[in-house]
Amino acid sequence: MKDLVEVIAKSLVENPDEVVVTQKENGKTTVIELKVAPSDMGKVIGKQGRVAKAIRSVVKAAASKDDKKIVVDILQ
Repeated sequence: MKDLVEVIAKSLVENPDEVVVTQKENGKTTVIELKVAPSDMGKVIGKQGRVAKAIRSVVKAAASKDDKKIVVDILQ
């Protein structure tokens, strides 16, 4: 899942070198943290959070076959 978020984020931003994705496991819950450059934050979040919601939906759909809960956090 970490790789999926990284590919999506790098395709959206102007500074793909500054994209950092970390993954933490807590039992059945996996937390994926996404950090981008401050100038790219708006592109990752989108208007009214639509892009962020779409990223979360894609990751959730990909994780549904593994029966795991995935949480995607976008950090500053």
